[in-house]
Amino acid sequence: MEQRTTLISGATKGIGRATAERLNARGHTVIGISRSEPVDEFPGHFFQADLSDRAARAAVLADITGRYQVDNLVNNVGVANPQALEDVDADTFARTIELNLGAAIDLTQAVLPNMRKRKRGRIVNISSRSALGRELRTSYAAAKSGMIGMSRSWALELAGDGITVNVVSPGLTGTEMMRMNNPDIEQRAKAIPMGRLAEPHEIAAAIEFFLSDDASYITGQLLHACGGLSIGASSPL
Repeated sequence: MEQRTTLISGATKGIGRATAERLNARGHTVIGISRSEPVDEFPGHFFQADLSDRAARAAVLADITGRYQVDNLVNNVGVANPQALEDVDADTFARTIELNLGAAIDLTQAVLPNMRKRKRGRIVNISSRSALGRELRTSYAAAKSGMIGMSRSWALELAGDGITVNVVSPGLTGTEMMRMNNPDIEQRAKAIPMGRLAEPHEIAAAIEFFLSDDASYITGQLLHACGGLSIGASSPL
């Protein structure tokens, strides 16, 4: 297989880091962007930027696209900002949409010219099981639902250029962000039909498949990697 260059947002922790490690081991040239520096050596080329800042996004993307020809993109960066419905405020809602969706649009626009030129590209957008509904997730569920609709629209636009766009929707996963936003995560894990949290590397495996040449005829699709939770809970909480 031809060596691929893969750009991952939110790449230093959790699912992003697991994906970077997996792809690096498979021979990809990995480029990671994150607000926080990696705690240990990053498995690829690392760029530090706050992707919630539009000016910072523009600067880092100009730098990356000036150095690399990106074949694959994983739009992984996101933020949940849990709030009860009566506490949802316009600023928090806007920030959540901007980072989850605005950053994905900008990253995709930045790498799209090279993909179109090569008539080949893979885009994997990360949604969430929360898109199906979850208490305290008005902003996040809206953003992650939007990611699904946006991806399907892109898939239709880009199919003629040999570019696929698919969505991986993780369920409860043992990441730092997930544990921070879910202090009752171990209790919630009991309701997952498989009876446990996902490991980040298990989500990374689904992402890797959609990036592969084996998935060349799959586009506009949504894969729930959730241990069965998108089907239903196995026991009441």
